[in-house]
Formats: sequence, C-alpha cells, structure tokens
Amino acid sequence: MKLLILSATTGGGHMRAANAVKDYVLSRDESAEIKIYDTINYVSPLLNKAVNKGYVYMAKNAPKLFGSVYRSSDKNTPINKTVELTMTGLRNRLMPMINEFKPDAVVTTHSFAAELFSALKKREELQIPIISIVTDFAVHKTYINEGVDAYVVSSDEMIEQMVERGVSRDICYPYGIPIKKEFLEKVDVPKAFEEEGLDPDKPTVLIMAGSFGVTDVLKVYHKIVKSESDFQIILITGKNEKLYETFEKYLSKIDINNTMYDLREEFPDLKQHSSIRSSKNRKPSKPTKLLFFTDCVEKYMQMSDLIVTKPGGLTVTESIATGLPMGIFKAIPGQEEQNADYLVRNGMAVRIMKDKTCTKTITELIEDPEKLRAMREAIAKCNKGNSCEKIYSLILRLSEQYKKSQDILY
Repeated sequence: MKLLILSATTGGGHMRAANAVKDYVLSRDESAEIKIYDTINYVSPLLNKAVNKGYVYMAKNAPKLFGSVYRSSDKNTPINKTVELTMTGLRNRLMPMINEFKPDAVVTTHSFAAELFSALKKREELQIPIISIVTDFAVHKTYINEGVDAYVVSSDEMIEQMVERGVSRDICYPYGIPIKKEFLEKVDVPKAFEEEGLDPDKPTVLIMAGSFGVTDVLKVYHKIVKSESDFQIILITGKNEKLYETFEKYLSKIDINNTMYDLREEFPDLKQHSSIRSSKNRKPSKPTKLLFFTDCVEKYMQMSDLIVTKPGGLTVTESIATGLPMGIFKAIPGQEEQNADYLVRNGMAVRIMKDKTCTKTITELIEDPEKLRAMREAIAKCNKGNSCEKIYSLILRLSEQYKKSQDILY
C-alpha cells in the first residue's frame, strides 16, 4: 500500500495525529510506503511562514481576534469565498507529488490539506479515496469538502454536527483522534514513581505548560501551590526553553519574594500580581518535578490524578486515553474553547481560572476522590480506544472499493 498523509504544522497536534497513523499502518504492514507532507509548506513556504507566525501571534497576543477570525471563517461570506478560491488555486502544486508517489489513498489531518486535495481530486478526476480526520471536538466549515470519502471525527456528538451541515451520516465515523500506541498501553506506575523520585501515596497534578505564556504559567502555578491540600506536581514545559529556565530559576530560590522581584523586572505584567509580591511567601510547599521536552508524556499522565492544560485536540485525546481528569486553563476562543465546552459538558473537565478561584478549584478536586472518580467514569464513556486500528481498516476498505470500481470500468 502507498499511503499519502497530508497535514500541517500549525498547532502541533496535526502532525502528531499524522505520525500516529503512519506508525500504526507500518506496524501492521511493514511493506507499506507512507509519506507525510506539511501541505501548506509544500505548496507555498512563504504562505506557511505567514500562517504559522500569524497563528502563534494571534493565539498568544490577540486571542479575541483569533476567535473572531475563526468564527468568521466558519460562515459563507464573500471574503471567505475569495480566500477559498485563492487557496484552491494552489491545488495544482500538489500534482507533482501525486504523479510521483501514486498513492492508493490519502489521509488528511488538517482542514487546509483536506480542502486542497479534495479540490484537486475534483478537478483532475483522481480516483483516490480521501479520508479527512478532524483533530478537534467541534466541526468547522473548512473541513467539509466535496469529494471526501470519509470523515473521522472525535465524538458521537460531532456526527450530528456534520449531518446538520449537510454531510451524509454514512460517511462519518466517530473513531476518535489518532494518537500513538504508547498512550493505550499500561505503564508500571509504582516503578515510574520510584524512577522519578516522587511519592506514590500523594495525589499528583500534571501541568502541561509548553503552549502557555511564561507569565500565565507562573501565575497559575503560584495559585496552585497555595492550596492547603497535600499533593505533588509534575510540570512539563515542552520545548519552551524560556519557560523551563524561568521555572528552574524560580524553584531554586528559597525566598519567592526575592525571586519574583527579578522575574517581575523581566515580565512587567507580574508587577500587578500581589500574591507573588508578598514577602510572606516562601518556597513552594508542593514537591515539583520540572521537565523539559519528553517523549514519554503517557507515563506522566498515568502517574497523575489531574492534568492542568490547554484543550488542544491531541492533548485532550491523550488525556482521555489515559483516563485523566482535566483542568482546562486559558482556552483560546475558537476550536480550543469549543473543545473545552465539550469536555465540561460531558463531565470530563473543569475550568481553571487565573483569579482567586484557581486555588479553590484545585483544592476541591484533589480533596474529592468521588468527583475525580466520576470524571474518570465520564472519560471512560467517551474513550474511543484505538482510533488508528479503525482508521487503518477504513483505509483498506475504501482503497479496495476504488480498485474494484476501476476494474469494472476497464
């Protein structure tokens, strides 16, 4: 089998989903030829640079504007029609890739990739099945395109959303977002606690902070450690070097007030955070394991009782796979806000704010094992299991159907 996976690097999760599909297919068919492309970069490196920089800037510095653009792009407006025409004008740039590789099937994990290839498929009358994987928990117009043979969505709720938008129920599959197999495998948790030097008898809060702003993480961390509950923290900064270095400096100081003086000079918006300025604050009472980038997030998720994170589609799916209740922090208006709404509505998460309620929310959760148990039960109901296995079967079935139709024609 020759499988082409079209994705994009905006947001990070799209490529993780693409690689999860690739790894699973190769585990079932070593002879398979699979290529993954960053579609936007392939058709226009300049556009890719602009899109990525624009996404990061708006998400961090102008989230309300980002949300407005997201909602506007979900409507049929003259401006959007012009953008769509411009984008689909780039479709022919995919043809060299198609002609050279000659795939048996195409999987997309980004709306732009799905839009581009479906337009190309229609124009060139390509006899290649296309499977569009939606990597969030709500539908957006840009994912819906003529010529798509199957939509893989993250929840049963999304099937109804797709049908409301005119998509046939017959081509919608609630298989969930694909994640790497390690998240589906059980970790030796007692051994993991021993290796990490953490107390297996203490509740553990995991903070996935890589996509947060530095000052945001400092503020929410400072609120969390003020809780009177006895628990420990695992804080993963991802590839955010500035965040890791800041926390390394922060955690190494005995007197938080002195440390925060230095940090306030570096991050002026902390000057208004009175609890950090207080001279009565001393070194955090919560044992904290600080980690930079790690490729075994699944281990830390299985060690934890609660995760504090932004609600990106892949991180949420990984948390669901490991049965981990979520505290959602600073969801960006748009897809993240919609993801958060879905999680809270289904009892899998609570919202955590930067204000005084943050400490109260964390304390109440950690001290209420019944509430955490109920959240884990809600998560279990929404867990789709091995999405990759179902997607692989779908790829094989659609590829075979296309081959049979071609045999009939010729």
